Amino acid sequence: MPHIDYYFATVSPYTYLAGTRMEAVAEKHGATITYKPLDVMALFGRTGGTKPAERHESRKALRLQEMRRWSKVLDMPMNLQPAHWPTNPAPSSYALIAAQKAGGGDLGKLVHAITRRCWADEENIAEDDVIRAALQEAGFDPSLADSGMLAGAEEYARNLEDAVSAGAFGAPFYVVDGTEHFWGQDRIDHLDLHLAGKL
Repeated sequence: MPHIDYYFATVSPYTYLAGTRMEAVAEKHGATITYKPLDVMALFGRTGGTKPAERHESRKALRLQEMRRWSKVLDMPMNLQPAHWPTNPAPSSYALIAAQKAGGGDLGKLVHAITRRCWADEENIAEDDVIRAALQEAGFDPSLADSGMLAGAEEYARNLEDAVSAGAFGAPFYVVDGTEHFWGQDRIDHLDLHLAGKL
């Protein structure tokens, strides 16, 4: 049974644009998933990347155009300059970590519920009430937003180290069985083909 380590950031526009397509591909091929939310800005610094705010103006302009185009291609509403971005991704990431441990809901739906609130719904995903609503939407106990903070912080930091060790350098990033790497929501089709034995 193939396994996917899924490195992502709750503040990443491309994690939002991934929706739940990766989960559908994993289910189709019987793959398991470990969700590994991390600090993508720190990951950029560790792996030779540049934070969006520090990029050349031409790169910033293309990023916005790409986001606009992909939102239309995928028919997903998106505010290219959301009111609450950047924001602190740690609280929502801790909640995801707690939800993965607790079980009982849909983790893919939870990632999407959180990222959608940032990139389409103009909500601050660092706020407890917003995180609780996302947890409830995805079938989890909303009180998970308030539990396991220390363990969540430790795993959040460990996810960053795991990403660097695994060769991940952006979000979303999918590593299959520790060897095959797929970077970006635009590579989910390639992930599908790989799991089908065609790539």
